[in-house]
Amino acid sequence: MLGGLATLAAFALSDALLRRSLAAWRAFVFVALTGAACVLLTGLTQTLFPDLSRHAVHILQNSMGLLSGALALSYLGLWMGVAAEDRIVRLTIRCGVLGLMLAACVMAVLTLLAPPEQWHTLLLATATINGFSVLLPAIASLRAVALGDRLARGILAASGLLACMAAGLYARALHYDLGIVGWVLTAMCTIAFFMLGTYLGLRRDRADRRLQRLAGLAQGDDQATGLPRGSVLISKVDDAFWRSGRRNQECTVICLHMRNLYELADTVGHHVDQQILATLSARMRRAAGFRNVLGLYHPRCFVVVISTDSKTRLVEKTLQRLHYLMAKPLHVTGRDGSNHAFVPSFGIGALSINTDHADPVTVIDQAERLALAELHAPDGVPTQVPLFPPS
Repeated sequence: MLGGLATLAAFALSDALLRRSLAAWRAFVFVALTGAACVLLTGLTQTLFPDLSRHAVHILQNSMGLLSGALALSYLGLWMGVAAEDRIVRLTIRCGVLGLMLAACVMAVLTLLAPPEQWHTLLLATATINGFSVLLPAIASLRAVALGDRLARGILAASGLLACMAAGLYARALHYDLGIVGWVLTAMCTIAFFMLGTYLGLRRDRADRRLQRLAGLAQGDDQATGLPRGSVLISKVDDAFWRSGRRNQECTVICLHMRNLYELADTVGHHVDQQILATLSARMRRAAGFRNVLGLYHPRCFVVVISTDSKTRLVEKTLQRLHYLMAKPLHVTGRDGSNHAFVPSFGIGALSINTDHADPVTVIDQAERLALAELHAPDGVPTQVPLFPPS
């Protein structure tokens, strides 16, 4: 059992060091504290450290188990995510955590003051409290399942394993003879409890990251390109206008309108649109650089905002790079694995402003109209005009 707990603790520690997230460190603290409480109840501590005070060991036995139970219950509330929404779950977890922490402090003080002949009785009282505390995660998980959390069903299984683990470990600490079979079952339930808890934690963490990613997309990031769009893009453009106005710089908005984005949709499939957008967005970023605002106004229209003092040279250079990079053919893959060539057809329009009071939507719309005009221009020369006259 010690080897299994040490392996799980090492895994949790390495995960925390690699990911450096609060959830990973919480998992490590839970495994370390609860695992240490389990090892204390087995009597292995006295065997490995014979010089350790028996009084200190009994104080730890009567407190660490209750503290780890409070920690696990508080983590369970965070894991479920319904503690702040449902009154029953919130009261169950909060009252349980406070009760277990208070019980741990009381039992530690009583063990500190009690004579050795009462240590057995105090440990039996601690075992009884922990036995009743197992009901708390079961109640909270049943409520979470009723609210629609399917993954909370795993907590019911974990609660059963926890009950068997606590019964076996406290029976071992109280010197009840369970036999070799009972001890093996206790060790198996202990390892299974920690493994199931780790699995459920990873499942929920992965689901939370997915929801965060989807929430980020809903707030304005395009799924295929990762570029800001919608209100997020408008906000970034408005911020660029404000910064340029405060620095007395001229701001240029460049729109690139892609005419034939859906050219291969009927023959290859609509999924190729995502491949094309991903490749074109990488080319746009390469041409515009990482300091300038780059976004997707709509699937056919990319937007670049450039703020600079020497704007003419930089804007002309950016326009040249855009024409060069975006005109290159690219290859997309069909659902059957076939390769298809795609040659972008686009127009580029640019507008320069020198005020921070410009409306981003108006500027982008006019720049896009210039891009559409370039598509029909015989010479295909990009257009760049000031939207507002110099003050």
